[in-house]
Amino acid sequence: MHLTYDMPLYRPPSEADNLIIQATLGCSFNQCSFCSMYRSKQYTERALESVFADIHQAAAQWPEAHRVFLADGDALALPTPHLLAILRELANALPRLARVSCYATPGNIQRKSAEELQLLKQHKLSLLYLGVESGSDLILRKITKGATQRSMAEVLAKAHASGMKVSATVILGLGGSTRSEEHIDSTIALLNSAPVTYLSTLQLYLDESIEAEFHKKFGEPFRAQDDLAILREQEGLISGLNPPQNIVFRSNHASNALALAGNLPRDREKLLIQLHEAMEGARPLRPQFMRGL
Repeated sequence: MHLTYDMPLYRPPSEADNLIIQATLGCSFNQCSFCSMYRSKQYTERALESVFADIHQAAAQWPEAHRVFLADGDALALPTPHLLAILRELANALPRLARVSCYATPGNIQRKSAEELQLLKQHKLSLLYLGVESGSDLILRKITKGATQRSMAEVLAKAHASGMKVSATVILGLGGSTRSEEHIDSTIALLNSAPVTYLSTLQLYLDESIEAEFHKKFGEPFRAQDDLAILREQEGLISGLNPPQNIVFRSNHASNALALAGNLPRDREKLLIQLHEAMEGARPLRPQFMRGL
């Protein structure tokens, strides 16, 4: 592919082999204290003619593409008619198109009506990547997520009711050592009450450009955890999950000390054995130099 992207460009690990089209630039919220991804960009809705030009160029080079990820931070922030126009253009240009996905914020989903979400789903926008981060109201406030456990549960249920799949992410270590138990217990409570199809865990990684902001907003001394403490958080999360539907679980993001994969609750014991092996030093962890965003 030779599309010219407005950098930096981010996408979920599972979208590595799929076509990426930038529908927006930056992030419409862009206030989360742990996230430096789009700090260098001003949120912009790209003109339809520019997006269409990218779609046609991509289709000419890769006509068999069947999965598309709409970048940047939250294409779901686009007005529904604008987003539908992009989805229709993708379907016209790519005859094998099966799925379109994008990042979403809780606010994006809240602002779409149930009818709008269903219409977008009918036009193949069928997977949303949502940063849950934590189920703790206190931690969500400390990281300026702009959401609560209740509002997060509501948007997860809303997306599910529309027929969309949600891939949720949780950040291990986000509460530091002093808020670890609250972070994991509250996250378990959220995920046991709201439907998600996929769940991924990331490990907290603070870019040096936002470290001072993160610590200031946290509002109390933040003590980062070592790998062993992070693995214990992972153990607690996996042990406590009894979700309303089966979850495809991954910790394959490059930030993680240990890559895990399985279905929950079916593979709970297998995953816990792998975690215990890692905690006892019998299973190697990802070297620090290989970790990052």
